[in-house]
Amino acid sequence: MRLRWLFLDKKGGCMGDHTVVAGVGMVPFSKPGQSGTYDIMAEKAVKAALADSGLDYTAVKQVYAGFVYGDSTSGQTAVYRLGLTGVPIINVNNNCSTGSTALFLARQAVMSGQVDCALALGFEQMNPGALSSVYNDRPQPLGRFTEEMNIVQGGNSNTPLAAQLFGGAGAEYAKKYDTKPETFARISVKARRHAAKNPFAVFRTPLTVEEVLDSPRIHDPLTRYQCCPPTCGAAAAVVCAEDFAKSHNIDRAVRISAQSMRTDYANTFTDHSMISLVGYDMTKAAAQEVYETTGIDPKDVKVVELHDCFTANELLSYEALGLTPEGTSERFIWDNDNTYGGQVVTNPSGGLLSKGHPLGATGLAQCTELVWQLRGEAEERQVSGAKVALQHNLGLGGACVVTAYQV
Repeated sequence: MRLRWLFLDKKGGCMGDHTVVAGVGMVPFSKPGQSGTYDIMAEKAVKAALADSGLDYTAVKQVYAGFVYGDSTSGQTAVYRLGLTGVPIINVNNNCSTGSTALFLARQAVMSGQVDCALALGFEQMNPGALSSVYNDRPQPLGRFTEEMNIVQGGNSNTPLAAQLFGGAGAEYAKKYDTKPETFARISVKARRHAAKNPFAVFRTPLTVEEVLDSPRIHDPLTRYQCCPPTCGAAAAVVCAEDFAKSHNIDRAVRISAQSMRTDYANTFTDHSMISLVGYDMTKAAAQEVYETTGIDPKDVKVVELHDCFTANELLSYEALGLTPEGTSERFIWDNDNTYGGQVVTNPSGGLLSKGHPLGATGLAQCTELVWQLRGEAEERQVSGAKVALQHNLGLGGACVVTAYQV
């Protein structure tokens, strides 16, 4: 092992040789009950990522395995199917940002010089229906969020908590900027249109604005077609040092030019705002750090995979990520600046709304799509001229990871 020289930037963060994504892989996402078990899905995703990189599993020196619903050491159960090499396997759970957190940790391991090659893996075998807590005999991780929501807008025990939180944020935005219901619905229509060209997506049947608005109302302004479905799936990425990639003749590597993780700030609970409560400020801070670190301007970004767990969050994320000024998302959507032919293509994969949202796998599926885009391998979904890509993965409770990729 060779330790690379590291320097501190003016913010105290580590700077060193670039890390690259040498290979990516995923399995087609599916509805609960229609997939293989988590270990089988994970094995297939990792094998695809290794084959994509041209590396053998023996090249991997650390593994970060992400999942939300599963027993302890599920990561080992999944990875052991690939071989028993004795390497560290670290299990990761950071709610819906689990996959990108695994990627964040794998990149840190490589950046520090501890290893030259690491594997980030995410998988989820979900049950039908809305997310729910497994343990009811201890403090709930989202307890403080629920308390604040009840203060700000009240609660409804018959509505899934996540829909109340993100729906409340959407309603707050709509009231502030007089946003039409059709604006939120157009995001779902766009997601289905993109997913129609993605063989890995669950929902590929086109929708109209009318169909979206006529689907059962979940929490104003959200209808059923504006909420991501429970999904099963797995995705993986092989992360290595740039010099390692060169020495192994990996010529299709995509560079991770910057990455930032943020958790909640005090104003999450003191602003008495549903928008703050669902992570807007985490997203904004992480994005700003990525832009400052790289010198990338949001207008340089041609393709984005962002966390559209609900249409409301996609709309909010446009502004938090700096893709459009605050209060202008409605125009951004109606001008088609969020899709092909516009300013930036958001969620060419179909996003969480249509590709699906297997919690632990989502961040790495986003990574996979963006690597394909930057290599020019996204087939019918290809974004013309994509050289810079941005990834946004959010988990309530809370954590947000923003990652910039370049070729």
